[in-house]
Amino acid sequence: MSDRVLVIIDDPFELSSVGAALKLHSVDVVGEARKKSAAINLFRSMQPNVLLIDMHKTNESSIDIAIAIRKEAPTIGVVILVACADVRLFGEDVSSLPSGSLLVLKSTINTVNALCDAISASRSFEPDTPVSWVNGGVTLHDKESRSLMSKLSDLQIETLRHVANGLTNAEIGRLRFVSEKAIEQILSRVAITLNIQPDHRKNMRVQLINEYLKWIGAPTH
Repeated sequence: MSDRVLVIIDDPFELSSVGAALKLHSVDVVGEARKKSAAINLFRSMQPNVLLIDMHKTNESSIDIAIAIRKEAPTIGVVILVACADVRLFGEDVSSLPSGSLLVLKSTINTVNALCDAISASRSFEPDTPVSWVNGGVTLHDKESRSLMSKLSDLQIETLRHVANGLTNAEIGRLRFVSEKAIEQILSRVAITLNIQPDHRKNMRVQLINEYLKWIGAPTH
C-alpha cells in the first residue's frame, strides 16, 4: 500500500510549501488542513494512512488532533515536525504523544526525500511502540538547545511559556497557587540558566520571551 498523507500545518505558507514539495516527489497528499475541524473531516473522507503534522504553537494543540485521529485509526502513521528538540516548550510531553510517532527536527531535514522516508517508515510500528526521533545531521545549535533546555525543570519551562503567552507574574502565581515573588524567583533562575545577563537597557521579560521564541523557531520581530 502506498503512502496516503494528510498534512496538517497551521501556517498557510508552510502548509502549501510542504504539500507541494511532497507532491513533486510523487507522494499522494490526500488533504491539507490548518485547523482541527478541517483535519478531522478530511481524515474521515479521504482515509489517509499517514498523518504529517506540525507541532505548532497555537490555540489548537496539534497533538490533540493527532490523538483524536489515532483513536479512530489505530494503525495510522504519525510524523510530527518540530522546530525545537525540547517539546516541553510547546506544552507537550513525549510520553503523551501517540505511540510509534516519529519526531522530525525541522533543521535536520535537508532534503524532501528524507521526509518522504520518515513518512513511509511511520507506518511500521507495533502497539505501544515508543516515540522516536528521526536521526539526521543534528547541528551544533540543536545539540546546544537540547543541552541547555535539559537544565530547565518542567516548572521553569511552563512558567516561561506562560510569560511568552502574555501572562503577568501575578496571573501565573494564581495559576500555580504561589506568590508573585515565587514566580519572580523562578524567572530569575531561568534567566541565569539561559545566560541572560542583567542589563538596565533591556527589559528582562522581553529578553526571556525572545529566548523562548528563538528556541521554538518563531520570529522575534
